[in-house]
Amino acid sequence: MSTKEAEKCYIHSSATLWLEASELNQSSRRYTHGHYEGILTAISAGFFLILIGTLFIGTPNLLNEVVTFLNNFKVVAVGNTNIQIPTPQNLATNAKMYPAVQGVCLAARDFSLVWGVFLIAMLGARFLFDSSLRRKAENLGDIVFWLGATYLIETFLVTPLQASIISDSDLALNWLKFWASVVMFIGVSLIARAIFLAAAQEMNV
Repeated sequence: MSTKEAEKCYIHSSATLWLEASELNQSSRRYTHGHYEGILTAISAGFFLILIGTLFIGTPNLLNEVVTFLNNFKVVAVGNTNIQIPTPQNLATNAKMYPAVQGVCLAARDFSLVWGVFLIAMLGARFLFDSSLRRKAENLGDIVFWLGATYLIETFLVTPLQASIISDSDLALNWLKFWASVVMFIGVSLIARAIFLAAAQEMNV
């Protein structure tokens, strides 16, 4: 074998080894990311179940309150439109309904707040484990939504129910405002995802 042929053979072998090492490295990184994503998903599912269980343990009558709350709904039209949504009825005047509704709203507020804070910790973990941009963006959008939901529940449902005097019509109006604001926060969370993706790609995060 001539010197040139030996050099070509060496170069070819080196290139082959480099490609194989690169493919192995990429495969290893994909496995590592997939492994960490599986761990984070399991942690999220476990914390969600623990949080639900904690709410029911901390509020022994929560299940009965939820059933009572859902049994007092009536479908009404929104303004002069053909859009109809379920709305709770006789909340302020029904002595049995009032504590049930208040208990459900307080539980929903507490759940949204704790879950939102947990998602902040999960976002930090995703940066630590170098999760994909899509996962990080979804996580950020969820944080915006759940913390926003906490504010909306407190503003439109909990605070009015704690007021000394409030009519059924005011409560029904707050219910409609609450769901309109929820739709708005869904849009805000989607915009937050888009802004994060655009900024991250610009900065090569």
